[in-house]
Amino acid sequence: MLVALGVGLILIGLLFWSGSMSWFGRLPGDIRIERESVRIYVPIVSMLVVSVVVSLVLYLARRFF
Repeated sequence: MLVALGVGLILIGLLFWSGSMSWFGRLPGDIRIERESVRIYVPIVSMLVVSVVVSLVLYLARRFF
């Protein structure tokens, strides 16, 4: 289980590194304020998506294991 989790994290990292997940963090509802000296970023919708995916994975893991 630990090895599978590690492989999954590596695959997710490779997706982000390659740029195929560039849409993540730029979803409608994510707040970005960029001024000359200040940058504020609040990824509300992106974190909701992460929460739903993690909840679904944990539910399926509990259901089958």
